[in-house]
Amino acid sequence: MIYLDYAAATPMSEKAINAMKPYLAEDFFNPSAPYLAAKKVREAYEDAKNQIAHVIGAKGNDIIMTAGATEANNLALSGASHILYLITEHDSVRNIARAHGGEEIAVDKNGIIDLKDFASKLTDDVDMVSVSLANNELGTIQPIVEISEIIKKARLSRLERGIKTPLYLHSDASQALNLVNISVARMGIDLLTINAAKVYGPKGVGALYVAHGVKLHPLTLGGGQENGLRSGTENVAGAVAFAEAIADAHEHINGNRKKYEKLSEIMRRELLDCFVEPVFLGSRKKQLANFVPVCFPGIDAERIIFKLEEQEIYLSTGAACAASKGEKSHVLKAIGLSDKEINGSLRISLGEGNNEEQVVTAAKAICKVVGEEYARING
Repeated sequence: MIYLDYAAATPMSEKAINAMKPYLAEDFFNPSAPYLAAKKVREAYEDAKNQIAHVIGAKGNDIIMTAGATEANNLALSGASHILYLITEHDSVRNIARAHGGEEIAVDKNGIIDLKDFASKLTDDVDMVSVSLANNELGTIQPIVEISEIIKKARLSRLERGIKTPLYLHSDASQALNLVNISVARMGIDLLTINAAKVYGPKGVGALYVAHGVKLHPLTLGGGQENGLRSGTENVAGAVAFAEAIADAHEHINGNRKKYEKLSEIMRRELLDCFVEPVFLGSRKKQLANFVPVCFPGIDAERIIFKLEEQEIYLSTGAACAASKGEKSHVLKAIGLSDKEINGSLRISLGEGNNEEQVVTAAKAICKVVGEEYARING
């Protein structure tokens, strides 16, 4: 098997699995219970939150554990009344933003935010801005520091004019977590979404960083866990596994980046030998190292995927949630691609299980199948 869809899901690392095991059966206690065994579980849970927080330059008390990035995004935005969000955001941001006075920010042909459009739409009634650190289809890395500087100036202007409407910056860092050094303070981020399933941790486990003083509306009411923002018995096993996975990713971030840069270059070089010249999407200089989004205009990318699957080579056309519903990518539409180009687009995303031999084999297989498709179409 050659797996090239790490943007959709990563396998759990052995370290994360081993860290999780004791809390599935042996140390199963409810961390809110009063006896000693439960208190030890509580300590492990809080330690895990501290570890997760440390990687993004925060404190454990600032972390709200969730059941994945979608819940974290919903929690971050649910209390806002006028949201500016990047047109290429994940549906978990787009859909909640639209329900809360959402307005789209444009991007350029590489998927990078149009800062002029953003500044022009940052009116005094905007209380939330949501821009992902890196896009889940193109791998485009956004200039978060520049965005936060514009927001700081807007806050200062409001203060001088006596306008009390708060203004927060939210960023979904799910895709970027294992390849970008993150500091919420340096980047000026008020709310940050992170996801265990993208860093070789368990699925259904995520977290939201909430800066001190930011007021949110809880989605779940109950026993008041997670500072009253996410009631329910804590997923200790998930948090501990997430902590192990994120710490490991952070430790090897530079090495992984170099590895993926090399593998990505090999993939691109090999794909250039295809019968039809591919169009690589996004800006290589401002893109996650493990992303190779590519377009073969005129072909049906879904047919390519099915044919590659027969050879046990797995990749995708884009976001898994959109592909499963048969929807055209709003991300590719936003960067100006035609329907013909969107239909012929593939998202290749590399990960820990890949090596040079796999990449060359996969690229040659892609070229062969693409060539066969063009021959079939042109009769």
